[in-house]
Amino acid sequence: MKKIINTTKAPKAIGPYSQAVEMNGMLFISGQVPLNPETGKIVEGGITEQTEQVMKNIGAILAEAGYTFANVVKSTCLLSDMANFGAMNEVYARYYPNNPPARAAFAVKELPLGVMVEIETIAIIG
Repeated sequence: MKKIINTTKAPKAIGPYSQAVEMNGMLFISGQVPLNPETGKIVEGGITEQTEQVMKNIGAILAEAGYTFANVVKSTCLLSDMANFGAMNEVYARYYPNNPPARAAFAVKELPLGVMVEIETIAIIG
């Protein structure tokens, strides 16, 4: 059965989508951008600060659904500029110190709200 996951500890969806959907022990987290859930604004700073906020948002959604970063099996990282890959990767690596998930990273022409990074996540309990 499909279950919609929502938490006030991550930004509200800014369109017709859910923060996450859980089904059959799998959690699909929509792409998270660096919005502070308390202010609804993009965090100040560069790629390091933006990636940190994205990972906090992902962590809040994982926790709401009863998962942890250890349950993550796949991430897709979207960057506004591949020159930001190294700095994004440093922050990302802190959340996956052991057995990191499969991952893809792409530079795209533009991201929502003009942000530098967006990350979508798939986690599995089992």
